[in-house]
Amino acid sequence: MTGSLTVIGLGPGDPRWLTPAASAALDAATDLVGYGPYVGRVPARDGLVRHASDNRVELDRARHALDLAAAGRAVAVVSGGDPGVFAMAAAVFEALEDARPEWAAIDIRVEPGITAVLAAAAALGAPLGGDFAVMSLSDNLKPWDVVTRRLEAALAADFVVALYNPISKARPWQLGEALKLAGRHRAADAPVAFARAIGRPDEAVRVLPLGEAEQAASTADMATLVLIGASATRTVGGADGRRFLYTPRSVGRLP
Repeated sequence: MTGSLTVIGLGPGDPRWLTPAASAALDAATDLVGYGPYVGRVPARDGLVRHASDNRVELDRARHALDLAAAGRAVAVVSGGDPGVFAMAAAVFEALEDARPEWAAIDIRVEPGITAVLAAAAALGAPLGGDFAVMSLSDNLKPWDVVTRRLEAALAADFVVALYNPISKARPWQLGEALKLAGRHRAADAPVAFARAIGRPDEAVRVLPLGEAEQAASTADMATLVLIGASATRTVGGADGRRFLYTPRSVGRLP
């Protein structure tokens, strides 16, 4: 009997941000498949078999999940944030291109989650009020020249640009290079936000002018979302001296 496969977004980390639909799908699962730290975020319970794996085996993980579902299991494939944003939903559908006959009848669904850029935007105010672009700085699955070409286009179009996977031990220099590129299209006082681990106990948010952001790049990590403001993005005051970052919806409203 063919089972089911649900790709689930766990959100940024705060359990209150897990959707009821995602929670119900987790409750119904017999098997949990995902990158180890994400699998670890789901509480253990009787009847749930956990299949944790390394971060760079997305296609192997997807094929394993499909095989489990083809054997009649109710499989939950988990990702942090939203599973369709640089995450496991794309890997599952890429694996499906193998077109194995035993996978044809699997009921496949995707349950959305709050992705990092939306959680960061809420913590900052409304920086995504205008048009924006979301990119990954990782060159594990695409060449670096493709990353820089796309980033250059987004900056030249004056989008707010949100950068996932900005820096890692294997890629310690790429965020600095990206911020140098931003300096060709933005003023030195353009706001750059570093939003780390939003919704978790170690949450940290900083907003710096672009001219200082490159020096702070080494403080970012894979849990950090870096957001580069557009020319219209600016700050506005709130209670107790708090400053909010926002981008007007209308074009042409400059400070």
